[in-house]
Amino acid sequence: MGKSFEQYQKQKLISSYFSVILSIALVLFLLGILGLLVINTKKMADHFKEQITISIFLKDEAKESEIDQLQKNLLQEEHTKSAVFVSKEDAAKQHSEEIGEDFQNFLGYNPLKNSIDVQLRADFVTPQEIDSLATNLAKKTYVEEVSYDKPLVGLLSENVKRISFWILIASGILTFIAILLINSSIRLSIYSKRFIIKTMQMVGATKTFIRRPFIWMNIKLGILGALTALAALTGALYYLDQNFPELELFKDLEQLGILYGAIFVLGILISLISTFFATQRFLNLRTDELYY
Repeated sequence: MGKSFEQYQKQKLISSYFSVILSIALVLFLLGILGLLVINTKKMADHFKEQITISIFLKDEAKESEIDQLQKNLLQEEHTKSAVFVSKEDAAKQHSEEIGEDFQNFLGYNPLKNSIDVQLRADFVTPQEIDSLATNLAKKTYVEEVSYDKPLVGLLSENVKRISFWILIASGILTFIAILLINSSIRLSIYSKRFIIKTMQMVGATKTFIRRPFIWMNIKLGILGALTALAALTGALYYLDQNFPELELFKDLEQLGILYGAIFVLGILISLISTFFATQRFLNLRTDELYY
């Protein structure tokens, strides 16, 4: 009978520890996913920004030396990611492929212009920067026109700011919820030992002595929960990288290392703080209050 009860208590204790580890792991995993989203929001926004093309259409009388010099000057600018010369013949060929027929046979000539397609670095893709660049380029005597999708640039800048703001709000809310959930799990596990805590206190044990084993145990559980969350996060990262290689999730290992470190430390800190306050609460209760 005694052995059966001891076995039951042991199983109950293991189940309690497992539930704490699982709670910590799930919450930290969700925080890790949100952290990845925060990190990659800028990366994805930068990717879309750098796809915007500024087309500099050149006059037919533009000299080859002028075109080459303009292209070289653009490539030397810090804001330029690429500057590619597109001849009118290449442009006509590409346009014919897009529409499925050779429009030159219908018109009898090629109405397109030689051009330089410029793509800027993401930090410089703002309505003000592009407008200033387009204005300066249009002043050149051999430039016919400077064209880009102005509404798209404005819309992209506004949406990136809006999305970044709401992701930060969501991060704050989820972090607060994570702390509450982990705290609740730890408090429940300590609640089952409230009589042991009070018995130790009644025989003269100090609060620090009573609190210490609970803190160390829950720090260990926090570490296990954090490691479990990091293992799951690594699996999710690998899956996403295999299916969406263009995201380059493993490219910036420094940021990933910071995220992993933050999750690990957060698991320990929340466990430590929650255990301290949970044990403190039961240490301060009177004996008759333990039954409520």
